[in-house]
Amino acid sequence: MSYFKKILPFALPYKRYAYLNIFFNILYALFSTLSFIALIPVLKVIFNDKKEIFTKPDYQTAASLKDYVENYLNYFLTDSIEKHGNFTVLMYMILVIIVIFLLKNMFNYWAMYFSTFMRNGILMDMREALYRKITSLPLGYYSRTTKGDVISRTIADVNEISGSYLSILEMVVREPLTIIFTLGAMIFLSFKLTLFVLFFIPISGFIISKIGKSLKKNSTIVQQEQGKILSILEETLGGLRVIKSFTAEDKFRSSFKTTSLKFFDYSNIVLNRQNLASPMSEFLGIMVIGILLVYGGYLVFIDRQMEAGFFLGYILLAYNILTPAKAISKASYGLKRGNASAERVLDLLEQTNPIVDKPAAVKKDDFTDSVSIENITFMYEDEPVLKNFSLHVRKGQTVALVGQSGSGKSTIANLLTRFYDVQQGSIKIDGVDIRDFQLKSLRGLMGLVTQDSILFNDTIRNNIALGKENATDDEIIQALKVANAYEFVAELPLGIETNIGDSGNKLSGGQKQRLSIARAVLKNPPIMILDEATSALDTESERLVQVALENMMQHRTSVVIAHRLSTIQKADLIVVMQRGQIVEQGTHEDLLASDGTYKKLVMMQSFE
Repeated sequence: MSYFKKILPFALPYKRYAYLNIFFNILYALFSTLSFIALIPVLKVIFNDKKEIFTKPDYQTAASLKDYVENYLNYFLTDSIEKHGNFTVLMYMILVIIVIFLLKNMFNYWAMYFSTFMRNGILMDMREALYRKITSLPLGYYSRTTKGDVISRTIADVNEISGSYLSILEMVVREPLTIIFTLGAMIFLSFKLTLFVLFFIPISGFIISKIGKSLKKNSTIVQQEQGKILSILEETLGGLRVIKSFTAEDKFRSSFKTTSLKFFDYSNIVLNRQNLASPMSEFLGIMVIGILLVYGGYLVFIDRQMEAGFFLGYILLAYNILTPAKAISKASYGLKRGNASAERVLDLLEQTNPIVDKPAAVKKDDFTDSVSIENITFMYEDEPVLKNFSLHVRKGQTVALVGQSGSGKSTIANLLTRFYDVQQGSIKIDGVDIRDFQLKSLRGLMGLVTQDSILFNDTIRNNIALGKENATDDEIIQALKVANAYEFVAELPLGIETNIGDSGNKLSGGQKQRLSIARAVLKNPPIMILDEATSALDTESERLVQVALENMMQHRTSVVIAHRLSTIQKADLIVVMQRGQIVEQGTHEDLLASDGTYKKLVMMQSFE
């Protein structure tokens, strides 16, 4: 129940609906019992099973309450039938039963009506909490998991909580109260018979719990396999061009089939075991009723301790316990499945984010002097990437980082934007450690253009205005012009209102990159970080994008991570990196003259 207790706070904003649900469930449970009690006089009239009592009985003590109720009912039936006849009395009684059943079902509807608002509200808040957590967690978390698994937790696991956990909120009041009210009526009618029921209910519960013992473990595996299916599907859709070009369809189909088969097998185990709850509880209930029929028949026909009408009413009440008992046993199975899903959801919600604002974090709106990287060391898990790395970038300066793949260039960009935190050393802006800034304030000072143009399935306007939501059309058009993108946007049928499709797939690589640059231009940050912004482009697109970059970098401090050395020849400082350390630095001309690593890189690219 520990997971259930952690999910319960999501219900607090909807406690008004919970109280109304409880109120109408109490009424439902009460009228559910009354609906069967009301059948007793009908059965006595139909089977003519009444003692003829012509004198109204007097109530004496609580100990004789049962005899008083039986005698009063027989007196009422004797008197009513004598005045109105059997058929008329029967019609009135049936009318009363219809009204009771109508009220019972109305209360059931209202209980479910308010439960719906509570359940859907909890699910909405839970998904929003998951989404907030997903967007707040550092990039390091997603290097240890898959997107498919995160999606599975947000969608499939939350749905499972809805189908199993939250259904328990509805049953906590209704089903137990129905059983309690019914048992109360049964004890009143026959204490001896009810002892049989009370004896067999714990036995039934024990058998059902033994069957469902391994359900949580298998449910966890089902959710994990579902996450793998979503992960494979996401990777397939993202890499469909590569899969087709390498004719690797069969390999991916085989991988998907293997995972799907595991999901199939474990789902069958879980669902079949869960499906066993209802027939098993019903079978055990019928066994109890069978025993009651034998013993009750003895009390009616041999011992003469109970009237037949009351006994038939008692059997109906006993059967009335079966429905809530089945629901509770099924809910206990659902609780185990819900536990597996809740564990995965709470695992994500309870992930700690090491990159957060300090209690007295500084808000900084401007950049006045320099960016200093001082003796930093950084590792991805156990793999060292940067060792005692230092660099000083003055305001207005363009610094280019070059080197072979894996030398740590992109890591610098991730550390400057504080996607990761350094393990040793510090990064300072205007002499203040970036860990002392508010994250929103720090990232507000920086614009980032990456090698992969990350665009969204929305209009050009909304993609560009991501960092400045209240931007005017004129500001957006001006940013497009600076990014050398206005010419192709103007030719589109809807201009800046054109939807560019999923990940901008309606545009070419160069067009997407220029829109990314326009987005950074509109944000107008004092520090610009360009992470291999032209490495994935063809020559023509590179030329257009390079012009856009040069336009954007005017009067700004820029850190350029470059693969193509032809794009950074005008940089104020070129830093050559190798295995996380600086091996050379200087201007383009100085480095060529020194005849070192940089010159070899230039010669290799020129030869290529």
